[in-house]
Amino acid sequence: MNKDFVEALQQVALERGVTADELITAFEESLRLAYLRQKGYKPKDVEEGLGPVVEVHLDPAGGGLEVLEIKTVVEKVEDPDKEISLADALAYDPDVQLGEEMEFPVDPEEFSRIAVQIAKQVLTQRLKEAERNRVHTEYKDKEGEVITGQVTRVDNRGNVYVDLGRGEALMPPKEQIPSERYHPGQRVKVYLKQVQRSAKGPSLIVSRASEELLKYLLRQEVPEINEGIVEIKAVAREPGSRSKVAVTSHNPNVDPIGACIGHKGQRIQAVSAELGRERVDIIQWSANPREFIRNALSPAQVGNIETDNETKRAKVVVSKDQHSLAIGKAGQNVRLASKLTGYEIDFEEAEEITDLDMALAKAASREERPSVSQDAKSRFESLFADEGKDEEQ
Repeated sequence: MNKDFVEALQQVALERGVTADELITAFEESLRLAYLRQKGYKPKDVEEGLGPVVEVHLDPAGGGLEVLEIKTVVEKVEDPDKEISLADALAYDPDVQLGEEMEFPVDPEEFSRIAVQIAKQVLTQRLKEAERNRVHTEYKDKEGEVITGQVTRVDNRGNVYVDLGRGEALMPPKEQIPSERYHPGQRVKVYLKQVQRSAKGPSLIVSRASEELLKYLLRQEVPEINEGIVEIKAVAREPGSRSKVAVTSHNPNVDPIGACIGHKGQRIQAVSAELGRERVDIIQWSANPREFIRNALSPAQVGNIETDNETKRAKVVVSKDQHSLAIGKAGQNVRLASKLTGYEIDFEEAEEITDLDMALAKAASREERPSVSQDAKSRFESLFADEGKDEEQ
């Protein structure tokens, strides 16, 4: 063994993305196992601890290789592979004591061609394991993050494989945006959804259909969200088609909806473009379930809302002309609103809902809001009471 060989190992380590120490350790282990197999011990025997105790040391600086058999000095030998009698040990070292371990060098020339081939196979296997462990460790820390990768291939089952740099990730059909078509070389932003160990190495699952990807893009485009001034409270998404995002502001001077939409809609358009022109509705979140449901059903205008907090069901009065808008195309609007609010929504159709009915329903939805004082509520109710008297007169 020489220094050039060690340098070659270090170069291979660099190319494979593992440390030189990991590769040298793998090389030492491969030689140890090859030596034991040359002695007639099968992999199962080695796992059970049968055979001699062997240590292999490769000097990274000078390239020196040392293979040692370790034996314990005993009075009576019961396992000749691991033990040596005191009488025999004294012939090597007059000062040896019972219980001590002795090292017996093995000439590397004793390694047969078959043993070298075995060492090569074991080294390849250990190298792959080191790569897998490194990929798992690196990406386990990134689980839950958004990463930019490059599409490498698409198989006949519709699975998309994305190169993340150190490893290749799988994006199954259910994690894709249905309206998108992927091709090799395409760069995409993906949400690293899951990192698992498997027999074939780390399994990396990425997604473009995740709600977390939408949240990430909003944080990137809206500084107020990134700074914590505006908070995303809930997201409901049908990838590639439409999403609803409920937001609130922790600063009374900042409009959360306006902040997310941006000047002339630039911010929300940038998010939509990244998601294949997915429509993203930004709505005002409310702690009051009825007001939240009302906002979630926009752009439809609805009347009175009754909620059952135990069963998580809501009954919403809606006029005939607003009924189809409240339901949405193929039920999408009500489906997203239900997912966003956590309430199963049922509609009760009315012939007509007047502006007065709408205002009273909205006032009822807001009666639990701390921002609406009792004095303001009284003035609001008296205003409509006065209007009612004028109409009677």
